[in-house]
Amino acid sequence: CLQECKTATWWYLSCAALVKYTQAEAVSVGSGPCSSPLAGRLPSFLTSPPAGPPVNVAMAIEVASIDHISEANMEYTMTVFLRQSWHDDRLSYNHTNKTLGLDSRFVDKLWLPDTFIVNAKSAWFHDVTVENKLIRLQPNGVILYSSRITSTVACDMDLTKYPMDEQECMLDLESYGYSSEDIVYHWSESQRHIHGLDKLELSQFTITDYRFVTEMMNFKSGEHSSSSLRFQLRRNRGVYIIQSYMPSILLVAMSWVSFWISQSAVPARVSLGITTVLTMTTLMVSARSSLPRASAIKALDVYFWICYVFVFAALIEYAFAHYNADYRLKEKAKVKANKLSSESIVKNGKQAMVLFSLSVTGMNQGVMISSRHGRTQRSSSEIPGEGGSEEAEPRRRRSKQPEESEEEKKKCCSKCVCKPIDADTIDIYARAVFPFTFAVVNVIYWVAYTM
Repeated sequence: CLQECKTATWWYLSCAALVKYTQAEAVSVGSGPCSSPLAGRLPSFLTSPPAGPPVNVAMAIEVASIDHISEANMEYTMTVFLRQSWHDDRLSYNHTNKTLGLDSRFVDKLWLPDTFIVNAKSAWFHDVTVENKLIRLQPNGVILYSSRITSTVACDMDLTKYPMDEQECMLDLESYGYSSEDIVYHWSESQRHIHGLDKLELSQFTITDYRFVTEMMNFKSGEHSSSSLRFQLRRNRGVYIIQSYMPSILLVAMSWVSFWISQSAVPARVSLGITTVLTMTTLMVSARSSLPRASAIKALDVYFWICYVFVFAALIEYAFAHYNADYRLKEKAKVKANKLSSESIVKNGKQAMVLFSLSVTGMNQGVMISSRHGRTQRSSSEIPGEGGSEEAEPRRRRSKQPEESEEEKKKCCSKCVCKPIDADTIDIYARAVFPFTFAVVNVIYWVAYTM
């Protein structure tokens, strides 16, 4: 009997100590209207979700800010208030109808969904001035868990139409360890719009639309429930028009100034052409420094190359015009030299003909003086006729040959002179062709990338 009394006393003291420990734990952890019976049950919910069917976790989100969207790293930084709500019968109470608000010290005492951001590169909770977490308990056992999170999230971007592009970024939320048999996520019925997202003013983008998506993801570990926020971003083009497009257009127009500069001003036209080409190259390099080194050709790259081709073509135009001007001068000099040589040949030919005629006349006179008879006189009278007819024909040939050669040379030289185009004419055509072609290419470019 004594042994039984000792055993009963030991059990009584143990139970009393356990009750006091539970009450002390509730007082040290809880505050406010939380009663000791509820607080005494808190330590039993640390390890597992409620038994039974899958826990339906209702998600709600409020966007505080979108700080930075980087094309180079393909990421964005977002600060959100994430609210999760679910039902747990083990935490229901009926001693009061008030909702109990608990601070962050109760977070470690409750079972919480192990929600994580799938596409996050880094994330952290805010803890200034206190840890930014909140728990609210309703009498029917509904728990609301709210936390403030800042995360740098990956966003795959298609930059082929940059800077006339539109991007879709996502914030994917899943359970890290529980499958769809344990937890099922869905967006709250009250989450029809995102508070704060419509009021955001981003420097480079405008949020045009957003939508909520709930789906099941299949992995090797099983099927997992996923909820995601997807929002559309349209890039603001104004800053790019001012920083990239307008300087490029002005550089192309500056290269056209050389068409009004004289062909003889070689240093002025060459320096202007080289300056515009180098400036265009610098503008291209500086604009690409903030973009990822991807193989895709962007719309801005296409426009830069269009402007670069026009600037370089203006420099080539002067080289072509200058070459034609020099060619014409050389051909004119050749024509003049050929003309002088032909004139000297004709002059020398005439002098030779005069000397030859004088020598023939002297020979005829000598023959007439030496003849003594009438037969000799007749023969002497026939000799000039025969000699004149025989010598006249080669004289005609000689006189015709310089004339024919001179005419052929004139025709040949005239063809050579007509072959190159006048340099001033090239500049006149370029003044109209270059602006017109550039305007047509711009119309095609903007229609192709904005439609």
